[in-house]
Amino acid sequence: MKVEALIGILLVSLAWSASAEENFHKLKGAQIRAKFSGMELTDQVHWYDFYDRNGTVVSSSMGRKRQGKWWIDKDQLCTDVDKESSVRCYDVLVSGNNVQLRGDGGLPLDAVLRTPIDRR
Repeated sequence: MKVEALIGILLVSLAWSASAEENFHKLKGAQIRAKFSGMELTDQVHWYDFYDRNGTVVSSSMGRKRQGKWWIDKDQLCTDVDKESSVRCYDVLVSGNNVQLRGDGGLPLDAVLRTPIDRR
C-alpha cells in the first residue's frame, strides 16, 4: 500500500509539473518588443533591468547600476551592458507576468516583468 501511495504522489507531481511548464509560451520578436518596452524585469529582491522604449537598458544588481542597450535579433532578446560583459541573447517564454529567459546552455533565468518602480 505504501508503494502505491508513493507512485500515486509521484504521478500527480509529474502531471502538475508538466502542466505548469505548458503555461509558458515562447514569444516572437515583435511580441518581445511590445512586452518589454518600458518595463522592468526583476527577481524582486536582488536585481532589475529596465528596458527603455529607446533601446537602452539600465541594469542594477546588488546596488551596482550599469547602462547598455537592448534589441531583438532572430526572435531573441539581446542585451549589451557596459564593457565588462558580453552580448547575451535569450529566448523569451512568458506565463502572465512570469518570464523565463533561456540562453545557450545553462539554466533558465526566472523573473517577473512589471511596471517600473519609482526609486527616487
